[in-house]
Amino acid sequence: SVLIRAQREQQLPAPPLGSPSSAGRNRCLDAAEACTADARCQRLRTEYVAQCLGRAAAGGCPQARCRRALRRFFARGPPALTHALLFCSCVNAACAERRRQTFVPACAFSGPGPAPPSCLAPLDACEHSRVCRPRLLAFQASCAPAPSAPDGCLQDQAPRCLRAFAGLVGTAITPNYVDNASARVAPWCDCGASGNRREECEAFRGLFTRNRCLDGAIQAFDGGWPVILQDQLDVHQDPENSLLQVSSTDGLLVGSFLLPMLPLLALQPLL
Repeated sequence: SVLIRAQREQQLPAPPLGSPSSAGRNRCLDAAEACTADARCQRLRTEYVAQCLGRAAAGGCPQARCRRALRRFFARGPPALTHALLFCSCVNAACAERRRQTFVPACAFSGPGPAPPSCLAPLDACEHSRVCRPRLLAFQASCAPAPSAPDGCLQDQAPRCLRAFAGLVGTAITPNYVDNASARVAPWCDCGASGNRREECEAFRGLFTRNRCLDGAIQAFDGGWPVILQDQLDVHQDPENSLLQVSSTDGLLVGSFLLPMLPLLALQPLL
């Protein structure tokens, strides 16, 4: 596979995941409350929840509409808030389960059966999708380990990696947290039935499960958390003095800590 070949020699073992979160603090709940307080974030979240919890006439969920609504949420919502919902850190199983359920995995993430399919199925679907393929390429490029770097990852890589990861939500390879006991992420698939394409399958899954730069970026997001959430709460009280300006009418964000938006804007025509 052209999407996987370049990555096979770059994957490095991931360090153990941990979180520097304050004990007892449910940051996923904080993120949900901050999104609710912002009109644009709340409207887009309500849209994807309505789609993903809907029921198609023939049974099951309307997965295509659900995934499209999720892509709209990340493309048009305030990045500081959408990323806080996606990357909030947890110190207990209840918080982690809330995080895992945030983007309605039963519709957007899981397949129709009780067991995950071979990763080759969503990978093949992604490679033939004008929506998914460029996003997977962007994720590979943005989260690729750099063996020449001291810690195996480029110094300014984390924001780009997280932005590219968020871009995969709502595609054929939508990733999610795999359980409520860790911060591990992966698409809903395995490589048990991949036959003579086992190496390709493992390489694809390893982009998520054996990627120290992705793991490090998710952990690093926690370091900027207090600023992101406090600024969002302050803007409703004193918008002139806040470092983060959020307009509920146009959704524009201005702040020195915000991630560059050009790669995300480039993907909007594909929504």
